[in-house]
Amino acid sequence: MTERSAPTFTATIYIAGDIATARQACRDFCMAGLCVTVEPTEFIYKGGAETGVRVGLLNYPRFPAEPSDILGKARALADLLRERLCQHSWLIVTPDETIWNSTRPSSAIAHPTE
Repeated sequence: MTERSAPTFTATIYIAGDIATARQACRDFCMAGLCVTVEPTEFIYKGGAETGVRVGLLNYPRFPAEPSDILGKARALADLLRERLCQHSWLIVTPDETIWNSTRPSSAIAHPTE
């Protein structure tokens, strides 16, 4: 029997779009050596709603990695998902920070009070 542990680190990608397309993008990305979880989610906001996915990465004790490496892979995968899902933005949540990334110019981004 083998047992291993590693420091906990998670990175979760949130992005709108078709789950089947997201699954295929994750399959393509993971061929280089990665394992992720893919779950459907729904975004509810003022004036609407849309479906999307939540993609999880974690520090897997069998193949431990530094948080910066996991976050780097999450960013690369989020960029691929944004392209494949035809979206403008993605969100990555880690234990320490939440990163929002958008291809829209900052002048086109609405403020929460609008």
